[in-house]
Amino acid sequence: DRERFHATMHYQPRDRSPICDFGYWDETIVVWYDQGLPRHVVQTDDKVFHEFFGVDFPIRRADAAVGVEEGLMPPFEEIVLEDRGDHEVAQQDDGVRVLRRKFMGSIPKHLDHLLVDRESWRKHYKPRLDPTHPGRYPADAGGPGDERVRSWVDPDRPYPIALPGGSLYGWLRNWMGLENLSYVVYDDPAWFEEMVTTVADCIIGVLSRILETAGGPPSDPTGGGHFDACGMWEDMCYNAGPLLSPRHFKRFLVPHYRRITDLLHKHGVDVIWVDCDGRIDKLIPLWLDAGVNCMFPVEVGTWGADPIKYRQQYGKELLMMGGFDKRILARSKDEIEREVHRLAPLVEEGGYIGFCDHLVPPDVPLENYMFYLETVRRVWGKGIDLKPMGQLASS
Repeated sequence: DRERFHATMHYQPRDRSPICDFGYWDETIVVWYDQGLPRHVVQTDDKVFHEFFGVDFPIRRADAAVGVEEGLMPPFEEIVLEDRGDHEVAQQDDGVRVLRRKFMGSIPKHLDHLLVDRESWRKHYKPRLDPTHPGRYPADAGGPGDERVRSWVDPDRPYPIALPGGSLYGWLRNWMGLENLSYVVYDDPAWFEEMVTTVADCIIGVLSRILETAGGPPSDPTGGGHFDACGMWEDMCYNAGPLLSPRHFKRFLVPHYRRITDLLHKHGVDVIWVDCDGRIDKLIPLWLDAGVNCMFPVEVGTWGADPIKYRQQYGKELLMMGGFDKRILARSKDEIEREVHRLAPLVEEGGYIGFCDHLVPPDVPLENYMFYLETVRRVWGKGIDLKPMGQLASS
């Protein structure tokens, strides 16, 4: 899996394209049980789950092997404050009070925020962004018994590991709410810049420790940790474009993205993706300029994003993952097959790993998804010889 990932992301020869997926709503699996999915197939057991479906490494968990925390530390206590039947009011671990559905929920409704001004920032949030906090790292991190570090430095590791790259805007938007943060950008840009800088300092501090723990001099990135990629998260776009203007993005975020990507490049990490939903067109060139070279999961949406058009526009400089319209998966098998074939030339060219443009939602029938996997195995995988799907159902 690791060799195949590297070859694909660097346009090198390989036996076939990776066959994988971003992941699935928890509710999707529950619905699929009623449609015939064996109940021993659960998302938390990667081996069983991915062998049953006949796919490769779980891209969503590529950074789980690192096992560190770059966000708020310690997190706030998560508390259910009120039961409203199908909904509940809760304080999340980021300090935000939300109204959320107990089942089939997507984005919870924000009711109240603890981060509202400079005073609450300095009292409740800035102290939680200390990169040296011991809770960010496993107790045995770097010790002789640390299996994580052994996997980091193993040149023959069969699976890819992605470093966590944090979030410069998305976390702040979560903590303050979109409307409040949008006003801050204009009313107090110095404070906005302070928050972005503090978050970036925390991310860089954690990454530096991981890279130093893994060993190897910066001049010889092959001599220490062997990290295959770095994954950031932002979700800073909606169906009409970015939530932060490109002008502010370039002014406030690009310099700190460059700090992060420069550090990664210094240690030999050259595949750096950002997970951003929505219409990302206006931000792609700015991310590329800042060293973030892979878009994930290339959400198609009502705005009609298309990984083929992105490749035509940006060439091989832009790496991509995702881009298979989730809505097609919920429709007919004929449409599924047509889209698999349409994307096949891009898959074969490399620099692109195709899968659903977000978590597979519960309106996708299990039968359709199984057909999709059989088709991509045949078309993108060139008849790969993986364990047949469903073989584990009787075990």
